[in-house]
Amino acid sequence: MSGISLFNNLVRNSSKINFGSRVNQIVNFVAKNDTRRYLSSKVVKDSKIRNIGISAHIDSGKTTLTERLLFYSGRINQMHEVKGKDQVGATMDSMELERQRGITIQSAATYIDWKDHNINIIDTPGHVDFTIEVERALRVLDGAVLVLCAVGGVQSQTMTVNRQMKRYNVPFIAFINKLDRMGANHNRVAAQLKQKLGQNCALVQFPMGLESKFKGIVDVIEEKAIYFDGDCGEILREEPVPNEYKDELKKKKQELIESLSNVDEELGEMFLDEKVPTNEQIQNAIRRNVINRTFTPIFVGSALKNKGVQKLLDGVIQYLPNPSEITNYALDESSENPVKIPINPDRSGENKFLGLAFKLEAGRYGQLTYLRVYQGRIKKDDFAYNVRTGKKHKISRLVRMHSNFMEDITEAYAGDIIALFGIDCSTGDTFVTDKEFKLSMESMYVPDPVVSLSIKPADSNMNDNFSKGINRFMKEDPTFKVNYDSDSKELIAYGMGELHLDIYATRLEREYNCKCILGKPKVAFRETLLEPFEFDYLHKKQSGGQGQYGRVIGTLEPLPAEKYQSIEFVDQTTGTNVPDQFIPGIKRGFQNSLEKGILSGNKVTGLLFRLTDGANHCTDSTDLAFQLAAEGAMKQAFTEGKWQIIEPIMFVEVTAPEEFQSAVVGNLNKRNGIIVNSETNMGWFNLQCEVALNDMFGYSSEIRSLTQGKGEFAMEFLKYLPAREDVVNKLIDAYTTDKTPTKKKKKN
Repeated sequence: MSGISLFNNLVRNSSKINFGSRVNQIVNFVAKNDTRRYLSSKVVKDSKIRNIGISAHIDSGKTTLTERLLFYSGRINQMHEVKGKDQVGATMDSMELERQRGITIQSAATYIDWKDHNINIIDTPGHVDFTIEVERALRVLDGAVLVLCAVGGVQSQTMTVNRQMKRYNVPFIAFINKLDRMGANHNRVAAQLKQKLGQNCALVQFPMGLESKFKGIVDVIEEKAIYFDGDCGEILREEPVPNEYKDELKKKKQELIESLSNVDEELGEMFLDEKVPTNEQIQNAIRRNVINRTFTPIFVGSALKNKGVQKLLDGVIQYLPNPSEITNYALDESSENPVKIPINPDRSGENKFLGLAFKLEAGRYGQLTYLRVYQGRIKKDDFAYNVRTGKKHKISRLVRMHSNFMEDITEAYAGDIIALFGIDCSTGDTFVTDKEFKLSMESMYVPDPVVSLSIKPADSNMNDNFSKGINRFMKEDPTFKVNYDSDSKELIAYGMGELHLDIYATRLEREYNCKCILGKPKVAFRETLLEPFEFDYLHKKQSGGQGQYGRVIGTLEPLPAEKYQSIEFVDQTTGTNVPDQFIPGIKRGFQNSLEKGILSGNKVTGLLFRLTDGANHCTDSTDLAFQLAAEGAMKQAFTEGKWQIIEPIMFVEVTAPEEFQSAVVGNLNKRNGIIVNSETNMGWFNLQCEVALNDMFGYSSEIRSLTQGKGEFAMEFLKYLPAREDVVNKLIDAYTTDKTPTKKKKKN
């Protein structure tokens, strides 16, 4: 029996065994005996490796699809469902919370062999609250599969994932899933890809029948009908295309060639000359343009009904790039002005090692660091250096992850995704094995938290466990932060949404036996300037000995609305009135003053500090003096300038049966929502609107009540805009009340 088979048998009989005590035994057995074990070696060519992510809007079927990829590749021998009805759950949802809630919370890595190719896969969450998991996965991947629901189509998180792929220049193919569902329409989804995401795309497959009549797919390029027989759809049967689909096949192939001709020079010339390209020419053109991100082929199927998954795997190999076809860059830190230099992805192992830590997890054996190897080779017992800190670490254990299980390996080469034990680092750190090799990889984008609430342990005796858990979660997740508020004397947790913070509170209770009390969620309001303010501030102090002298002159300006989350500092001084060595102190004084605004005590953003002139003293001017001068100028601006409060606006998408449309619209209007788009399809409506986050608390339970549990919604941060007058007045009143000292009663 293989290690994987043993593992599955143990899971199925988990009620009869002490599962925790057998983990190491299972993992070691798998590593030593499983004949399907992935082998990382330089004999594996670049062209035989794919690093892909599975990304989509929530509930589009990503984890179900990944479960099928594992099954058909022989990585597991039995499929399980996401909800865990059989008490097992999907392989990639290893956390108990994920199985209970039926959602993916953490990205999980695995690997499979398919037709002599090694494919590393990262299954990512779909909920916007866990968007950092998608960010760091896409940062290190060479390609991706964008999964779309055949009913929901392009939804809010689909747009977010599309932007993330664009940010990291990740090529992708699309897979329209759930064609067996009522209301499925592949043509509508393909049209949305073009209209909403601006993709140049075309179907390379189309379904034979929809909903309950979905029986197979037609390959547009090969012109074959493909059926998926067997209990699990494991037997592929190819037949000539039935007559009823031949007209549609001809139309879809013409659309495919035309879409490719618009972006591919070779096919464009053939199209103009009215030549018919061969199947091989079409496939080569698709691959070229997928890698260039100028074309997206669309595959179709139903993961739950075991249709179309194997052909999607063929598409991953055929169209997505291998590591050598993607140009990655590193910053040369050895020079004063770091410059970008290309990385050599050759797997010979002769180049110097370079790797990026993109994800951290804390487990029973210490910190587990996920690493993408970009260049060279790393071996067990090597010494690696953290470029940021300069610390030296011995690589005592190298593993390759399969969900939450690991298999020991002895070495890894460029293009591999591995994990290390015993490395103390942060997300985004670069590692090298040559201390003099001072290259660093660009880190991933980390969005700012939008929701905060107070948090404290229910039992003060649990303070140690509480601190351990909070410190671990903050290290693992850059979007989760906990700070002490000196005014309210409370710990404030910051996150991407109510669900995000609720998940961490639940994990504290389960993993650290520390039940937490959460306060009312608070919105990340901000303050910004309404109109430019000119400042001229002199900080002068003489108290015996050396004094302090610094003068700053300039303008404080509001940034445009699209930059409300930013702050900028511009030095426009000329001459020697403000020596260059004091500029950092002025900038520091400006930044220190942004922690609390004058109106509501919230952070100040959306400002440009333009320094134009100043004055210094030959002996009394210091870095501290100019820092205090900048802080004084900001206090002057707070007192005399005109300020406003801005609030986060969310993009909200609601899907529900048409019979509840008027009730949903009325409720959103009551929440001061602005509807930007509405469409209906097969008895369901899809509503897109913009609503202030402050008006969205409690909406999850309200939408269920309004739609008899049939409606669902998704929400993501969109922008900051000025808050309504009634909201501003409440915030100012609350802040004024908190600042007013209460008079103590005199004791008799």
